[in-house]
Amino acid sequence: MTKRNVAMHVAKIGRRYKGKTYESYYLRRTYRDGKHVRHITVANISNLPLNIIEMIRDSLRGGTYVPAEKTFQICRSLPHGHAAAVIGTVRKIELDKLISSRPSRERDLVIAMIAERIIEPQSKLAMSRCLRKETATTSLGQILEVEDTDEDELYEAMDWLLSRQQRIETKLSKKHLRNGTLVLYDVSSSTYTGNHCELAEFGHRKKGNKKGFPQIKYGLLCNADGCPVAIEVFKGNLSDTLTFKKQVRKIRTRFGLKRVVAVGDRGTITSARIREDLDSDDGLDWITALRAPAIRKLAEQKNIQMSLFDRRDIVEITSPDYPG
Repeated sequence: MTKRNVAMHVAKIGRRYKGKTYESYYLRRTYRDGKHVRHITVANISNLPLNIIEMIRDSLRGGTYVPAEKTFQICRSLPHGHAAAVIGTVRKIELDKLISSRPSRERDLVIAMIAERIIEPQSKLAMSRCLRKETATTSLGQILEVEDTDEDELYEAMDWLLSRQQRIETKLSKKHLRNGTLVLYDVSSSTYTGNHCELAEFGHRKKGNKKGFPQIKYGLLCNADGCPVAIEVFKGNLSDTLTFKKQVRKIRTRFGLKRVVAVGDRGTITSARIREDLDSDDGLDWITALRAPAIRKLAEQKNIQMSLFDRRDIVEITSPDYPG
């Protein structure tokens, strides 16, 4: 009886038929029978994916495969996509260069705070922990190389940014405002719960503000598309109409615009402001809303025909009370 030394291998068989090449893979057992080498096909593995066939081939040659989870251990993985998207957009619109043309530590910290407000708004203390290498929650600190910051340095960066506010607003006005353009303006307010703010005062409370707390006001100036150009913070007891007066001065002097159309609501552009600040300025026109008593008066004077609104949402009327 012939003794058989059995060995296994993967055989690749190719054949051509009508100009095409076909390949088949077989798992075969090989043994010697006297002076002859014999092959026995154990299985046809042609239908298996090529990577599996190669694994079987290498294993039969003595190779060893270990599952990835047993070879590699993931110690830490920081979310990256959203942070990279925000920073990429900041650099694409050149917001970093708008803040400061020269790279600096302060600029990187400001960009980090802007990105964090988009990704996950939180306090400066919590943010510093999210940036720090040991407690990071995203790759933001690594991208901007500010992993060693703390909350005090973030506040110092905000002070640095405040000192550059007028320069930044001037750049924005040159980019987004032109003579003859619309300038949108609105005022809002927020309650203040601290103890050391010289602008926090009790005043007319807007909807959503907490009762029993002082407030601060802020006015936002935008171009016709709603892109912010300038912002200013006021005392909480300052009238909305008086904040508008300061914006008129800013538009005319600092931004150097000779002709603009100011758009505001009925709380900012009032009859008094029109009479005192706008009518005397040849280059400044305005668009605002009328209060209910003024609309009622126009209807009683037959200047407004209410039936006009049955077919259209907008009509143009003239009245001696509103010249121009």
